[in-house]
Amino acid sequence: MWATLVGSSGAADEWPPEIAPLFEPPAEFAGKLGSYRSPLLFEDGTRVASEEDWKRRRAEIRAKWESVMGSWPALIEKPAVEFLASTTREGLAQHRVRVEIAPGQTLDGWLLVPPGKTKAPAVVVPFYDAESGAGLAKPLVDFGYQLAKRGFVTLSIGSPGGDAWRPKIGGVQCQPLSGLGYVATNCANALANLSEVDPARIGVIGHSYGGKWAMFAACLSERFACGAWSDPGSVFDETRGNVNYWEPWYLGLDPAVTRKPGIPSETNPRTGAYKTMLDRGMDLHELHALMAPRPFFVSGGSEDPPERWMALNHSVAVNELLGRSRRVGMSNRPGHQPTAESNEQIYRFFEHTLKPGEK
Repeated sequence: MWATLVGSSGAADEWPPEIAPLFEPPAEFAGKLGSYRSPLLFEDGTRVASEEDWKRRRAEIRAKWESVMGSWPALIEKPAVEFLASTTREGLAQHRVRVEIAPGQTLDGWLLVPPGKTKAPAVVVPFYDAESGAGLAKPLVDFGYQLAKRGFVTLSIGSPGGDAWRPKIGGVQCQPLSGLGYVATNCANALANLSEVDPARIGVIGHSYGGKWAMFAACLSERFACGAWSDPGSVFDETRGNVNYWEPWYLGLDPAVTRKPGIPSETNPRTGAYKTMLDRGMDLHELHALMAPRPFFVSGGSEDPPERWMALNHSVAVNELLGRSRRVGMSNRPGHQPTAESNEQIYRFFEHTLKPGEK
């Protein structure tokens, strides 16, 4: 299914000229793989040599990460969606909705629907709060609002329970960041059941905390046809305090230990799944590889500088094995916060990926 979304099987993806250079690494990082272990190596050290091999290796990677983070319960195929209030805003239908995100749990969000849409592309937009994505709060993180104006159906959601540092995901027994991926996937299933949405054309986009959330959702679920992640910290990096996967609200949850927030140290050691991952030499480039051949785009800022290409090149290599090219892109800006330019690159990515042939 994914190969029909961008380009043709075996051919280079022809991105719009304004973003095409972002799907090639800078010359200084071209072909460089850093110290990351190749996802094209099975756990026993043998090399993946075919698409069939990759299917087995992909399952192996997924199982390894689940063994450390915990597994999801069954996804909700048809989550309940309750419409709480509706209005029209700048020609868009704006609905306050309550979506079933886990067994016995709901989450309020904002559903924006362009006029006259049937079987349209859609995007899930996770962040600290639902209002920002819907264009009702913070500027430059209003991805749901901006994409709706471009013809996408969008669902903007916030942290379950309202506190990103203590996300409430009832019966989901896994690390919080993985649990958030489960939530986003059920939200995508809710979109997929709407008559206005094409279930084969659903993406996910988030910034910072929402970027981590979007990345884990896209990588761990094939419900998403593509993903864009704004400066999440796309690999583990203990030199940067905002690349903080070690915190208990991400991957460092340990019910038996409460550590102080901050970069791990001898006096404040790693905990939870994060500790196990570092001990085992795991890194997020393995998760990125699960996207192949689906396209993804990293809108890099202060936490994702150009050298992150050394991790992304591993996904490039997986796509090449599968006969695909230019399925991995990254832009870079100095600061953490999105800019008008970086956001426009994101929107062009989604337009090209989820609206092929449309103007």
